[in-house]
Amino acid sequence: MMRLVVIESPYAGDVERNLAYLRAAMRHCLTLGDAPYASHALYTQPGVLDDAVPEQRAKGIEAGFEWGDMAHATVVYGDLGVTPGMEQGIARAHSKGRPVLFRSLPGWAE
Repeated sequence: MMRLVVIESPYAGDVERNLAYLRAAMRHCLTLGDAPYASHALYTQPGVLDDAVPEQRAKGIEAGFEWGDMAHATVVYGDLGVTPGMEQGIARAHSKGRPVLFRSLPGWAE
């Protein structure tokens, strides 16, 4: 059985680079036997929610938290830094008693 994990990684800023990093993080999770979930890749797709609109961003974060509450762990990929949004996800995991793991990907250091 695969372990359900929430990925915390940067999104805003250099979105193209950050999504490439997230794809690498998802691949890394899968190679380790985890089943990753990344709401920031799902809800920010065109036509879903606009991360630049505060109300929509808040709705996406809350929806991600609800799904994340079913996860076994939160995995933080911090090679590109830890953003305020990631800090929210880490705090949520701690408040729910979910383990928080920190991982790195070779070649992605900031």
